[in-house]
Amino acid sequence: MVKDEKQEGKDAMKREGLPVWLPEEFARRMEALMAEEYQDFILSYELARVHGLRLNTLKGEADAWYQQNRDRFGLRPVPWCEEGFYYNPQTRPGLHPFHEAGVYYIQEPSAMAVVSLLDPRPGDYVLDLCAAPGGKSSHIASKLAGRGLLVSNEIHPARAKILSRNMERMGVRNGVVMNEEPGRLADAFPEFFDKIVVDAPCSGEGMFRKDEEARKEWSVENITLCAARQQGILENAARMLRPGGKLIYSTCTFSPEENEGQISKFLETHPGFLVVGPEGRKLPGLSAGRVGWGTGNCPQIAYTYRIWPHLSEGEGHFLALLEKQEGGGRPEKAPKKGRRKGPGTWKDKEGIKLLKECLGEILCREEAINAEEAADTARLAAFGEQIYLIPEGMPDIDKLRVIRPGLHLGMLRKNRFEPSHALALALSANQAGRALFLEADGEEIREYLAGGTVAAREAGKGWILVCAGGYPLGWGKQAGDRVKNHYPKGLRVQLGSSKPSKLP
Repeated sequence: MVKDEKQEGKDAMKREGLPVWLPEEFARRMEALMAEEYQDFILSYELARVHGLRLNTLKGEADAWYQQNRDRFGLRPVPWCEEGFYYNPQTRPGLHPFHEAGVYYIQEPSAMAVVSLLDPRPGDYVLDLCAAPGGKSSHIASKLAGRGLLVSNEIHPARAKILSRNMERMGVRNGVVMNEEPGRLADAFPEFFDKIVVDAPCSGEGMFRKDEEARKEWSVENITLCAARQQGILENAARMLRPGGKLIYSTCTFSPEENEGQISKFLETHPGFLVVGPEGRKLPGLSAGRVGWGTGNCPQIAYTYRIWPHLSEGEGHFLALLEKQEGGGRPEKAPKKGRRKGPGTWKDKEGIKLLKECLGEILCREEAINAEEAADTARLAAFGEQIYLIPEGMPDIDKLRVIRPGLHLGMLRKNRFEPSHALALALSANQAGRALFLEADGEEIREYLAGGTVAAREAGKGWILVCAGGYPLGWGKQAGDRVKNHYPKGLRVQLGSSKPSKLP
């Protein structure tokens, strides 16, 4: 019986010592690309991949949290991200209550380098153009520290909803989640953003070790399709960046057509852009790009970065930081002067009164005063019975597809206002009027996350913020000696034992 071509190719790869689960043509391309480093690169596929989490600094300071939880999760620092840590997969931090509280985001370590290199600062206006599932957006939000504006966009509706849920879990106050095409956004936000992330959809070669689907879908034809799509996305991103602003382009692939070649083409048609470095900051573990890989005559490509699985503890990644040089002074951030009062603006005086009464109950005195001031502004918007606080600086978005227009404050019911789960996660424990502190690894936390009632610690009644090890998880409502569960039914989980596995 004659073997088919696919089997013959696998047999040939096996004879040559190549991993048979890699696409044969991909292996041949990488051999030509990497020359003397090829064997080291191929051997990296025989190693177990590393796992990472990134602390959400909206919830706490990175070094202190690391010291407190180093043994719990077997943590080691990720060199290019001060908030990032490798963890022992046996400890399963994704099943710990801290994950539900948004204390950290489970993220591939190489992907953490993108926002570290872009370096958003508090007060910046930032766009994450291809944002789902939300790792880079939540990283940006932590860097902004509640100041400035973050617009997170995802073109696929289902993925946009996942993005929105993750931004809620991470407690982001100053973010908007959208579900739009890049061209429509570019028309609405000309030269609006200080910084932009384009984590472009790509052929996924860098994820082959962890993603079987990426291996199955790989082809040279798909590389060509991805490169064409990336070019269009970059074009629209360039339109939205203000003069003097920075744009970071990243992929999780090795193909030069999608990386150095893509940047080279972009620079040829956009002479006002330059590739720049991290402004004196050191990002250890990142390898400089290599001129000659499909880059044409573009020496700037030497300033791009690669994360290689045989040189670093992480999957394959490419990064290029661009700065827009053209134009004169800084334009107005808002495309239109001020934010127009669209049809969603909330003008219900009785509803606002109920909102203020609720905030006065659930927040500590100082926070309640700040919240009342926000409630008196034109930033409140109603979407049916759902009330949101629109971030400062956000222009009119009535004609765009919006998934989350800002911080969800809660729901207006008959004669009362109920605080939202998003508001609970956006608070710290000391901002609440009353809080119930439960042990992070205790039985009561598992009972609460599964939808059960828990015991009160002291006399009182009404809304109370339920916390795991000091981190807010959601609301409860106390009546007598019991706290009724208000954790959203769609999020309730059976965690089993919340104690991590013992480290070897």
